Amino acid sequence: MKVEEIMTGNPITCMPDTSLQQAARWMVEGDCGALPVVDSDNKPLGIITDRDITCRIIAQGKDPYSLRVDDAMTHSAATVFKDTPLEDCMELMEENQVRRMIVLDDDGTVCGMVAQADLARNLPPDEAAELVREVSWSTNAPSQIH
Repeated sequence: MKVEEIMTGNPITCMPDTSLQQAARWMVEGDCGALPVVDSDNKPLGIITDRDITCRIIAQGKDPYSLRVDDAMTHSAATVFKDTPLEDCMELMEENQVRRMIVLDDDGTVCGMVAQADLARNLPPDEAAELVREVSWSTNAPSQIH
């Protein structure tokens, strides 16, 4: 199975100069927690997540109404091509410890998003559990909680 078979096509995107408030509105409207950040040619520049806004802006006491996506976004984003096999996509998510991948078409422009939830809905339960475990693992996490 290929990424394009389970991805969300034509995701809402934004540009670095989009206001944070507008990006947040689009996340609400699209019922999603992340937007690919693109240039004028729809090439990926990074990603902005609801967590980026919360941790990098709100928690730091910065004014979200005066800032832009560029002030909070992650300037690199994990990407895969639409014809990437799901197994390869899962490995990349695990290696990069990301819950979402931006999907690119043959021209390298954004054509979709694939999230951990998309994979979980389309994988056998044991493979889905392994993906969640590997993506969620942090080298800073305690090995056991007593």
